[in-house]
Amino acid sequence: MKVKLIYAKWPKMKNQPGFHLPPHGPVCFAAALDDEIEISFTDEHVQKLDFNEDADLIMISCMLTCQIPRSWEIADQYRAMGKTVILGGIGVNLHSEESQLHADSVFLGEAEGYIDKVLDDFKNGKLKKVYDYRRAFPNMNLIGSARRDILNRELYNYRGVQMVDLVHASRGCRFNCFPCCTPFLGGRQFRPRPIDKVVEELEGIDNNRLFFVDNSFAQDIEWTKDLFRAIAPLKKKWVSHPIGLDDELLDLAAAAGSWYVYQAVIDTSDHIRKVIKSLKDRGIGVEATVILGTDDHDEDSIKRLVDFLLEVELDLAEFTVMTPFPHSPIRQKLIEENRILHNDWIRYTGAQTVFKPAKMSVDDLDRLHQYAWDTFYGPGEKELKMGKLYMSVIKREVMDGTYHPVKRRRRRWLSEYDSTGNKEIK
Repeated sequence: MKVKLIYAKWPKMKNQPGFHLPPHGPVCFAAALDDEIEISFTDEHVQKLDFNEDADLIMISCMLTCQIPRSWEIADQYRAMGKTVILGGIGVNLHSEESQLHADSVFLGEAEGYIDKVLDDFKNGKLKKVYDYRRAFPNMNLIGSARRDILNRELYNYRGVQMVDLVHASRGCRFNCFPCCTPFLGGRQFRPRPIDKVVEELEGIDNNRLFFVDNSFAQDIEWTKDLFRAIAPLKKKWVSHPIGLDDELLDLAAAAGSWYVYQAVIDTSDHIRKVIKSLKDRGIGVEATVILGTDDHDEDSIKRLVDFLLEVELDLAEFTVMTPFPHSPIRQKLIEENRILHNDWIRYTGAQTVFKPAKMSVDDLDRLHQYAWDTFYGPGEKELKMGKLYMSVIKREVMDGTYHPVKRRRRRWLSEYDSTGNKEIK
């Protein structure tokens, strides 16, 4: 049987650099399929979708709310051609009822241990409209190494520099942060993979730079310490979400190859300052993830927050407008207060205000969002800061013998930076 697996494109935020990371959901899903199934994969961000390609079954993987309209559009077109379409992924879990209008079947939940039943039903002409396994979390031993072989790896580079490969060591999250859908999607229980399975997967990835997409490495400190000890000999360099403010843990993270951390910065407190300093003191970079438009934000507090980010000398920052995604705690609150402006899902990118702010107008919040980007980076600073961060990891790779000489096309970008990571004046 041949399956056409599709990852739909979505509108990127205009302030983000124009690179694309290899998707994680589709390659994890592909690993759950029987080896006898032929998979043809298209990522619309880097490839053109050929609707005329022959396939027995169309499966569409959707991660984001702003990706869901294009996923539905693709599904509608295939169904008009007489093809059977199954929709799945995080985005479909968040929009399950709407997605049923655009698919022959929707798959809800995690695929391992369950997707074979769906494909057997399809082969036997008994496909159900909904397969709901959202609370039947699979045994973590069933999660195999992601099928990165379905990707065209040459397409995932920025100015010739290969992007990180995505990997995960755990699922679920015991925290319940106000803007996050993870408790609804993956449950409130921390579910780690067997560490030896994670090591095995990392050993098989032909890329020295990785991104652990785990929700947080601060959920089970002792397990995370064991993970870092286990992966340290691999000499990989990796990015992650928050690690936790524990000295031994941070020392182990640095020794295991922590490159930089996506650190949520919600205020200008001494705690946030200490977290950032603890990371940077160990040579770990910090990219702040900053949500603007919370109920305690007014114009002055947002400007003070941006000033704080500059003061603590962060490596990078990503600014988003608070967005009430389906099944997040903040959405329920805003619904009760009648503050949701619309459900035009393609505009739920984190770059547009889709609710009524508490202490400013919609236009003011949109303006301050752009102000944050412009003030933190300044003209041309985005690429410069990225370049410095990449130069820092190249230096570490040279020191531990894992650096591979870049191709000539890559040198043209990297040669703009001297050995200290500063842009050369030519």
